[in-house]
Amino acid sequence: MSGPARETLLALYSNTLKTAQSFASYNFRSYFVQRTNDVFRAAQREQDSAKVNKFIEEKQKELDVLKRAALINQMYGGRKLVVETGQEIPVPEKMERGDN
Repeated sequence: MSGPARETLLALYSNTLKTAQSFASYNFRSYFVQRTNDVFRAAQREQDSAKVNKFIEEKQKELDVLKRAALINQMYGGRKLVVETGQEIPVPEKMERGDN
């Protein structure tokens, strides 16, 4: 991979990762961060410059869509999940069942 294509790919990766991390929803954020890492890791090994340029064009379009989706998610994001807050869930000593 040539120098300019590599720099462009790294910049695109950085922007996509930053956008993926801006999702308010834990599940969306986790999914898009993992997907970004997987997709760009696979593209890093590509040597054909035509394929790399096509990949960059496609991922730039996807980045634009991802930015809009992240913005909407931030506007309508719900409460944080327990896994995000780090709080422990209280567990009652005795579980009550209605069919004793």
